[in-house]
Amino acid sequence: MYPVRAHLLVLLFLASINLSIGQEHPMLIQTRSGIESIKRNLGSVPKFDETLARTVAEVDAEIAKGIDVPLPKGLAGGYSHEVHKQNFFIVEKAGNLFQITGDEKYAIYVRDMFLEYAKLFPTYGRHPATRSYAPGKFFWQSLNDANWLVYSSQAYDCIYDWLDKKTRKKLNDELFRPMADFLSIETPQFFNRIHNHSTWGNAAVGMIGLVMDDDELVQRALYGLDTKTLERFAKDNDGGSIRIPDQEGAGFLAQIDHSFSPDGYYTEGPYYQRYAIYPFLIFAQALENKRPELKIFEYRDGVLIKGVYSLIEQTNKTGEFFPINDAQKGMSVLSRENIMAVSLAYQLTDEDKSLLPYIAIQDRVPLNETGITAALGLKRVKDIDTIERQSREISDGANGDEGALGILRRTIDGDEVSVIMKYTKHGMGHGHFDKLSFFAYFNGDEMYQDYGSARWVNIEQKDGGRYLKENKSWAKQTIAHNTVTINKTSQYKANTQEADKHHSDPFLFEVSSPQLQVMSAKEKNAYSGVEMHRTMVLADIEELEFPLIIDIYRIESAEENLYDLPFYYQGHVMSSNFDYYHANNLMPMGENYGYQHLWQEASGKAVGDYAQMSWFNGSRFFSVSSSVEEGDSLIFMRVGANDKDFHLRRDGAYMIRRQGAGSTTFANLMEVHGSYSPVTEIGRNTYSSIHDVQVLSSDNQYSVIDFTLKQGGNYTFVICNSKTDKDTVHDLEVNNNNLSWTGPIKLFRNNK
Repeated sequence: MYPVRAHLLVLLFLASINLSIGQEHPMLIQTRSGIESIKRNLGSVPKFDETLARTVAEVDAEIAKGIDVPLPKGLAGGYSHEVHKQNFFIVEKAGNLFQITGDEKYAIYVRDMFLEYAKLFPTYGRHPATRSYAPGKFFWQSLNDANWLVYSSQAYDCIYDWLDKKTRKKLNDELFRPMADFLSIETPQFFNRIHNHSTWGNAAVGMIGLVMDDDELVQRALYGLDTKTLERFAKDNDGGSIRIPDQEGAGFLAQIDHSFSPDGYYTEGPYYQRYAIYPFLIFAQALENKRPELKIFEYRDGVLIKGVYSLIEQTNKTGEFFPINDAQKGMSVLSRENIMAVSLAYQLTDEDKSLLPYIAIQDRVPLNETGITAALGLKRVKDIDTIERQSREISDGANGDEGALGILRRTIDGDEVSVIMKYTKHGMGHGHFDKLSFFAYFNGDEMYQDYGSARWVNIEQKDGGRYLKENKSWAKQTIAHNTVTINKTSQYKANTQEADKHHSDPFLFEVSSPQLQVMSAKEKNAYSGVEMHRTMVLADIEELEFPLIIDIYRIESAEENLYDLPFYYQGHVMSSNFDYYHANNLMPMGENYGYQHLWQEASGKAVGDYAQMSWFNGSRFFSVSSSVEEGDSLIFMRVGANDKDFHLRRDGAYMIRRQGAGSTTFANLMEVHGSYSPVTEIGRNTYSSIHDVQVLSSDNQYSVIDFTLKQGGNYTFVICNSKTDKDTVHDLEVNNNNLSWTGPIKLFRNNK
């Protein structure tokens, strides 16, 4: 907690004075009415006052250090990059402090900072680093320059009326208008496409256009560059040596049209949705304040605010985003972008109380009207509910008909088991070749992990903070995920353009009963002549302490293939029910498609009808029990082969390999069980409860699996693999047993 310091009390007194600094600005994010609301409540709203105190201390410390605008060089994480990034964060905060407190030292700091940039901008060409498709001015890529302008626009708005006309004209003519032109007409390959980079570019140009009342820039931001501008650019660049993306539409409105599904799912995944949500919402808020006739928050049935809800639903119990596609693990709802997003959504939804738990754990609010509204909500509501995320299927594609993300959740006595299956679109350039992959959490810990991306964001030692080459050679490849790889070749042969043409097909999502939740999807394009169908179930089993994950992966193929199904785990192997042998010399498991990065540590052969492997992580034990066929190989692997620079994590994996099979079905049961305390040194329920599991029948009509527990219980699960409804009656004879049920699925508890 940050107390309201003595010097802040002085600022609060200044804020109470009705300062006359103009009639129009600020009008982007800060507004006259918003500032008055803040002033009325200062000193009486703890969360806002704490945030203000922290911000004052941070900005005052930067002012004391003086202004530094270094000559740009180096990649992400280097000195100039980090200083320029810190500058745009601080000027935005300083602008807010000027409006809230009225202390002119903040306006002077912002003005002097911008004047230094105005000196640098016309004397400096593009950044000397050449690793980006669109190098910037102050940064190695135009994306970061757009970040700079989005934040700086807000600061400029806050001091605009305070500036004298001469200084304002200088900044308009020598810095901000040239910067907007640079990001758009001089860099159309960055500005004029559908991508999170372009969203930042559109927002940057539009916001500075609103500040300067430059309608041409606003129109450019909303609708993209016109044909004449693009043709002129092509002519000036040797007939178009820089390719302009061929696509439908450009500009901010097109970004909204194409990037979100009707449910608010962002096709590049939650990590990039978290990043892009800021320019989407901050520019939208500016448009709402300055151009209310656009009704931007009503556009596409309010999809921008739906995007906030979709985003926070794609988190585990501790608030970390699912590591889908090119995601850095550990990013959570505590990020600065989400602090803004959740508070804005709270205000625009007439103060939806379900958002207050997120605001509470974020522990700070924006220093604007949305922030004071959110802080007042926290003050008024005495008993804030805990976050309760529900099972949900979130559609992908602009029309909601291009796949989906399935999320199953079950909480018992405060412990949550959650399973996520990815049957979305590819995700454009940040997509991974991982159709029908899954990952799972026990509370906030990964039971089965998705690797995420191979990147150290803003760490200069790791290739300048850029995506590492191993991101393409490993993290994107199919074998890096918990899904089937066929013939040691990635889906779509790792061709992004081909993958972007297709999507998986949702088959079934049924969560009406918390005790038996099911998601199921099909993929028919990832491999030629092969159709894959995966069904994942989260089921309460009477004899088990936590819900059981049932996984049925059915493959139809007229040709015989090699099938690899890995499970990526973390922790220590405890036991297995099969013998395995360690390799005398570690060798990579292949030459490409990610196999070149896997060491084969040990392997064995399936004996009997099922294989079982258990491990320990944190304080819990985990087991996977699988139906196997004679000849199946059971392989222990580890990431890290052909990684001379130690770019990759040394994660472990357990894999079932089935060779020479055509149509086939994998059935897996996944448990979390028991506990171990290093304090008491007592282990409880350390062994799996599964006695056996087998596939009784599997074809294009039905899949039937049977499993028995060591405690004696016997269960049969069946799913209809062709479309059916909840009222359809099914009768099936399997192994001389008659099964009769209604609806697409059934879990039978048998008397054995």
